[in-house]
Amino acid sequence: MQTVQISKMTGKLQGLHSISTNTLTNQFCIKQNNADGGGICTKCYSVSMLSTFRKSAAPALQRNSDLLARELLTDRQVPFINASIFRFSAHGELINEIHLQNLIRIAELNQGCTFALWTKRKDIVNKVLARQSKPANLILIFSNSVIDKVINKKPLHFDKTFNNVSKHHEGQNCTGQRCIDCRACYTHGGTDTIIEAFK
Repeated sequence: MQTVQISKMTGKLQGLHSISTNTLTNQFCIKQNNADGGGICTKCYSVSMLSTFRKSAAPALQRNSDLLARELLTDRQVPFINASIFRFSAHGELINEIHLQNLIRIAELNQGCTFALWTKRKDIVNKVLARQSKPANLILIFSNSVIDKVINKKPLHFDKTFNNVSKHHEGQNCTGQRCIDCRACYTHGGTDTIIEAFK
């Protein structure tokens, strides 16, 4: 039985675990990474990492891409998450509706954990959540692709927005501390507009 690969995170995500997919084969990511206009996806850390010093992680992430986007997981395939907070998609983006349905199922079967999912795919979110409800332990964060244009109004179904700005932009509240210590993105209420300077 094929199972979902859970990754141990590093850097500001140190102390967290994630279920991610392969950015390099995601058609949405490829298109955004090559888009004109200089959006944040053209500076994608995941593409850079998986193309160079983290090449060895790509096969495991591809197995997740295949498993999560192909068909709905059985209850036996859903991993048990023994953590208070957990990140979906530290690498990659939603592939299709089945992918999101599987992440929702993982959250539903791990009620003791709060999950956060960053996504630009409002189209997929709207289609799936028109048919089913979002579990209370899943925080949806709209990842704004436009640099220096902060979105304060949350799109339908989303709990927070995440915005990338240039180094000297005012209002930054994601300033480099470890996510496991901050938890603003993993807590309902509080700050709903997250602003970080891109590197």
